[in-house]
Amino acid sequence: MVIASLTLAFLLTGAASLHAGGVPTPERGYTVLREHCFLKPDFDDDVFADLWTVWPEPERSQAEAATAAERRRLTFSYYGLMPDPEDQSGQQPALGYAARNDGQWVMTCLACHAGKVAGRVVPGLPNSHFALQTLTEDVRAVKLRLKKPLAHLELASLSLPLSQTNGTTNAVIFGVVLGTYRLPDMSVDLKRILPPLVHHDVDPPPFWNVRKKTSLYADGFAPKTHRPLMQFMLVPSNSRETVYGWEDDFRAILSWIESVPVPKYDGPIDATLAARGRSVFDANCARCHGTYGPAGRYEQQTIPLSEVRTDPVRFESLTREHRRWMQAGWMSRYGEDPVELDPVGYVAPPLDGVWASGPYFHNGSVPTLWHVLHPAERPKVWKRTEDGYDHVRVGLEIETFDAVPEDVRHPAHRRRYFDTTLPGKSAAGHDFPDALTNDEKQAVLEYLKTL
Repeated sequence: MVIASLTLAFLLTGAASLHAGGVPTPERGYTVLREHCFLKPDFDDDVFADLWTVWPEPERSQAEAATAAERRRLTFSYYGLMPDPEDQSGQQPALGYAARNDGQWVMTCLACHAGKVAGRVVPGLPNSHFALQTLTEDVRAVKLRLKKPLAHLELASLSLPLSQTNGTTNAVIFGVVLGTYRLPDMSVDLKRILPPLVHHDVDPPPFWNVRKKTSLYADGFAPKTHRPLMQFMLVPSNSRETVYGWEDDFRAILSWIESVPVPKYDGPIDATLAARGRSVFDANCARCHGTYGPAGRYEQQTIPLSEVRTDPVRFESLTREHRRWMQAGWMSRYGEDPVELDPVGYVAPPLDGVWASGPYFHNGSVPTLWHVLHPAERPKVWKRTEDGYDHVRVGLEIETFDAVPEDVRHPAHRRRYFDTTLPGKSAAGHDFPDALTNDEKQAVLEYLKTL
């Protein structure tokens, strides 16, 4: 236990950034997310350029035969890294990494919260491609060969799983680990003992719906303020005073999050069918997910786990003690901001832009909206294409399987398959659409494209 705790403590190393003063505007928030280094570097340009050398076949041979520019594109694709739409040179770090003058890459929130749909990069969209575990393992292998020092993620991942499936991460437990070593006033105490950790993957939510919500996270336990957003910066080398000094940065980040526009569906829509779907939706789905259009209204509510019946691992992974840690400390202004100690289930989210935010459910287990509406047809194992979009089923373009193929043995390749039989990965639950006819389901599916 002591060895594991010491290894995990390497996750808790970081570095301060330059503090950006000024009004917390959305524009400033996006600049902070793109440019500020709140953590220590993950790797440098040399390591990134050599990552392909540790790939399995056939990817390694493809990269070896490629030009430098094509190899860089292949590397972004292999790890689910998003090209920065503002990078005209093609030489800057991926969106989700801040660049330092010495060639180091520093992870930012956008690594998980800037993704792409149908090949189009959208800041604020969940990055359902990100291969965090594979990237970290490969960075470690290259650094050891180059005799470069390992950074926090390469060390922490020796005992803390980062992700089982590309596009999802063990982020909830990251927050538990980081919070454990902080006293209520955010002072660091590395003598504190880690609680039992229930590792599981979650799918990041779309940022554009945060403005409609009244609290944060899948179970809605945390207040919707800038301070809970700072949890992942709580590395011990970031002192209490440093964390306090970043408040305006994170006020600006929250301002940007609440300003992210809803992406509009650009495929074909049958207006007549969608109008019929709106009536079905309002009669059957609006009770939980709200209504839409100029007079639309959403009131956040948490649906009991016994009613929604989606995978319970995320709900069960946070203890009352962890929630009390937030309630009793600086994160909630010592309880002035509401913290729900005993949530009953999962928040029914608003559905604006839902066509773009697949896969669905808090764990990312359901690839399309058609599968959401047809519970019995949800695939047991599925694998997505990189840039394809399924306009018929409205969501990810996928292949389906009865099991992960036996010849897929390399961990990097296995993580491309979403296996719903694994703990925390179930696609069960949310059976409410079973009350609808197939025609009604098709009409609702068409309507969801318009949100």
